Amino acid sequence: MRSLDAARTVCEQFHPGLLKELEQIPYAEREQPGSPVIDLFRIHGGVGLLIPETYGGHGAAPLEALRVQLALGALSPSLVAAVSMHHFTAAMLYSLALKDGRLTDAQTALLHRIVPDQQVMASGWAEGRTAQNILKPAVTARPVEGGFLLSGAKKPCSLSRSMSLLTASIAIHGEDGGEPELALALVPADAPGLTVHSFWGNELLAGAESEEVRLEDVFVPAEMVVRAGADDPTRLDDLQSAGFVWFEMLISAGYAGAAAALVEQVLERERGSAGERAALAVDMETALALLEGVARGIGPEPGDEESVARVLVARYAVQNALPEITSRALELLGGLDFIRGSAHALAAAAVRALAFHPPSRAAAAEPLLRYFDGDPLVLA
Repeated sequence: MRSLDAARTVCEQFHPGLLKELEQIPYAEREQPGSPVIDLFRIHGGVGLLIPETYGGHGAAPLEALRVQLALGALSPSLVAAVSMHHFTAAMLYSLALKDGRLTDAQTALLHRIVPDQQVMASGWAEGRTAQNILKPAVTARPVEGGFLLSGAKKPCSLSRSMSLLTASIAIHGEDGGEPELALALVPADAPGLTVHSFWGNELLAGAESEEVRLEDVFVPAEMVVRAGADDPTRLDDLQSAGFVWFEMLISAGYAGAAAALVEQVLERERGSAGERAALAVDMETALALLEGVARGIGPEPGDEESVARVLVARYAVQNALPEITSRALELLGGLDFIRGSAHALAAAAVRALAFHPPSRAAAAEPLLRYFDGDPLVLA
């Protein structure tokens, strides 16, 4: 399948040998708890995909990153679900690092160590809480001498058992009892008071390490907290909007890769009629084209509301398309394929998880309708 072959070529350029090693592991082992896929991602330089070259990374363009995700998703939905968190975190943090004066010396020094030490960054931004603002922090920060004490929980938190660093959105509560300040804390995984607890109960995507991370009076030095500041009051609003665009694109591409792998099997085995195969391939390519359009449109400052609306439209269109595409692919692959192994059925089921990543379609419906009618896009 031409689009998957192109994606594999890009992935091989950035992470030589990774796809081959993943293919050698049975599908069930790739997707189970304790899977080696995240370690392989780290060993093959996956950490640096979106990190600028000046910080030791690859500095991949958005379209290149999308194709890497597509290729990896074709082999391991768990892996792309996990590393999407690392990648969008990297895109956010290093966009600040490239702008003079936006990070402290300690923060900059930490970012210089991410690639050499192959540190995986878990994300504590999007919350898995029903009927809650996905951008509102669940972790509070209490000011103390020299820094802050963090308390709260992130669940689910992908990469929870492999992370070197947790990047957590926090609410700093002042003594005046006013509106808390949004900030971003950089928390080492081995910080006293940070613990990981079992949370994920589904066999699907179990290799993503999406467990609960609890913080109980975790001390974070002031120089490891990114704050807006009076001179740059929209810094974190812009940052999280840009990260949102990256996340929605990358997570959608990962699941699209899993679906594309099933379509590829139909084409290679020549299952069904030529018309059925062509229709299936056209629908798959349409979904990929939507995502590629988003990637091609990402500029140096991707956090504007037009970019957010564009990526949401693409995400929900792809979310609608993938279950139907995978269902047809399984039907064309036939009953014997279903009987002989569970890998294809599991991949098709995993694709449906795109619907559960925030924001849900229901949560975004009214904000998008207002935006289409000419109002600002405000996700609540």
